[in-house]
Amino acid sequence: MTRRSRRALPATLTALVLLAASVVVAVTAVQLALGEQPWLSYDAVAGRLNEVRWSSTTVAVAGGVAAAIGLLLFLAAVVPGRARTVELDGNTALSVRGLRNALRLAAHVDGVESASVKVRRRRVKTVVRTKRAVADGLGDAVRAALENRVGEFALVRPPQVVVRVKALRSTP
Repeated sequence: MTRRSRRALPATLTALVLLAASVVVAVTAVQLALGEQPWLSYDAVAGRLNEVRWSSTTVAVAGGVAAAIGLLLFLAAVVPGRARTVELDGNTALSVRGLRNALRLAAHVDGVESASVKVRRRRVKTVVRTKRAVADGLGDAVRAALENRVGEFALVRPPQVVVRVKALRSTP
């Protein structure tokens, strides 16, 4: 039950380009049906395209751009996005954001001023900042608190907890 991120940006851009092309074709068709001068003359477009040779640079560049855009859209559809949930069991999941917030709160043990947590599939990276000049044992205390909190969630694949402590240097 791993939910993945949506592909909203590529889908929106593709939809807008297709909508714009459809509007131009529809407006031109309506103008022709009413007997008015169309925005986009079919004869002018067809005449311009008949002048272009297959071996010209313009055709090669346009084909390359179309192929590159098609490849990017294909990759956006096929490559899985970043997981938005962490599996607790076969039927239950927890959002990555919720797990990150819970672990950030758990990292605030005695002596920790601030904590930042990054949750990945196999690893939880935590950076804690302290105002202590000597931070001996603080990393172990934070790691133990985080491992305890991860254990409370009973994740299917518990991540490895990595803690880095940044202590402020004392000023002379």
